[in-house]
Amino acid sequence: MTTPAVPTAPRIPEAVHRRRWAILGVLMLSLLIVVLDNSILNVAIKTISTPAPTGLGATQSELEWAINAYTLVFAGLLFSAGLLGDRFGRKRVLLGGLAVFGIGSALAAESGSPAQLIAFRALMALGAAFVMPATLAVLMNVFEREEQPKAIGIWAGGVGLAIAIGPITGGLLLDHFWWGSVFLINVPIVLLALGLMLWLVPESRDPNPGRIDLVGVALSVVGLVLLVYGIIKGGELADFTDATVLATTGAGLAVLVAFVVHEKRSDHPSVDMDYFKNKVFSAAIAVIALVFFALMGVTFFSVFYTQSVRGYSPLQTGLLMLPLAAAQLIFAPRARLVVDRIGIRATTTGAMVVLAATLAAFATLDADTPIWLLEVVFFFMGAGMAHVMTPTSVVIMQALPREKAGSASALSNTFRQVGGALGIAVLGSVLSTSYRNGIEGHLGALPAGVRDTAGESIEATLGVAAKLGERGKALVAPANDAFLHAMHVTALCGAVVALAGAVVVALFLPGKPRPAAEDATKEELERVEP
Repeated sequence: MTTPAVPTAPRIPEAVHRRRWAILGVLMLSLLIVVLDNSILNVAIKTISTPAPTGLGATQSELEWAINAYTLVFAGLLFSAGLLGDRFGRKRVLLGGLAVFGIGSALAAESGSPAQLIAFRALMALGAAFVMPATLAVLMNVFEREEQPKAIGIWAGGVGLAIAIGPITGGLLLDHFWWGSVFLINVPIVLLALGLMLWLVPESRDPNPGRIDLVGVALSVVGLVLLVYGIIKGGELADFTDATVLATTGAGLAVLVAFVVHEKRSDHPSVDMDYFKNKVFSAAIAVIALVFFALMGVTFFSVFYTQSVRGYSPLQTGLLMLPLAAAQLIFAPRARLVVDRIGIRATTTGAMVVLAATLAAFATLDADTPIWLLEVVFFFMGAGMAHVMTPTSVVIMQALPREKAGSASALSNTFRQVGGALGIAVLGSVLSTSYRNGIEGHLGALPAGVRDTAGESIEATLGVAAKLGERGKALVAPANDAFLHAMHVTALCGAVVALAGAVVVALFLPGKPRPAAEDATKEELERVEP
């Protein structure tokens, strides 16, 4: 006769448990504005690159920095933001982060130059760095463990919702207002989120928080900035052997190595390197980085494909991206059901292969490809992403104790942002280099200074062509051809990265778990004496 197991007492206070779904809604609203900002900006890239008064006349490298200034500050501060939330309270840092994000958004809307836009985007990232890890950390502290996969799936679906709303909202705003409206729209959402958070979200913190690692924060930010700057500069010059490119890239790698060494020796590291001794945890983190490396690079050039080559408006471009967002919204909350049936390894490996196939499909697109084919590609891309992000997020968040939820969330988001930043930098540089090599032979009749500018991107070439009037029309077809070739090369690079991710998950993520009843039977058999 065995004594029945005593049911585990709930860890969540009843008052919090009752309003857990309303709290999740508030967390998703906070997440919405952080993701919304990037998805809106993707649609506005072409407008911002247009000369004043329509835009700011930003070059391709300035556009990359407008995106990466946000991404790098965000990624560099996430470690410490997660620790600060664990130490001082996640609700407190959420409120502060949202307020800073709202102020940065208002200032970015009034930017008078690309340099100002880059600076204010960095300020927005400062606020966002405190928002993103805190949302997942709060989620882990208001849901019991058995409900966490479902809640994380819905949370991930919120990313799909933001991706859907962002481009359409951005397109509508750009059709009726100036480019800065895509940032100003964040302000009322921030005010609503702040009010609801004060009312609904409970405070939580780690009873044994670590000290803040200022040296580690500085090394991570400096290392990432130098590395990405070198990569972007190489693409801008179409020469990765340039002394400046080699020096900054090498310095960035050296500083990042110093960061890892410092973290291993520190008694209060930003990142506990022991976490990475767990192969499952490390594989899940690596795959998130690889997914966003490939996807951010591809979405960067897809906007130029739809607007510059195909001639669609910002609003139409936003609508074209709906299948990508809809697939995430549909499948992210349901991905756990697939995991329950076939296991994490099979689900994520299959999803990564689907992602690789969709990225490779961009290499088949031309100027007259039926647009419905692009819609199919976007839908399968969103479905693949949903079946990667939800399972890996659950693996990461449940790998560490609940008290360290801020640190786990920060690590997940850091690698996602670093992967995205490097994706934009590396694949953006591949795009720039391929485009410049393809268009240079058609720019010989232009003055030297103009020739250099016109070779930076398809938008720059078309801008020069428009100023030349009738003489410039001869540049349009070569520009389209050069861009399409560059897009094909870049897409195939992204597909290779996604396939690398498929190999990682196939080797290291766990398979289908044995049913609990089977485990119990095996345990009873082992207790039987021979």
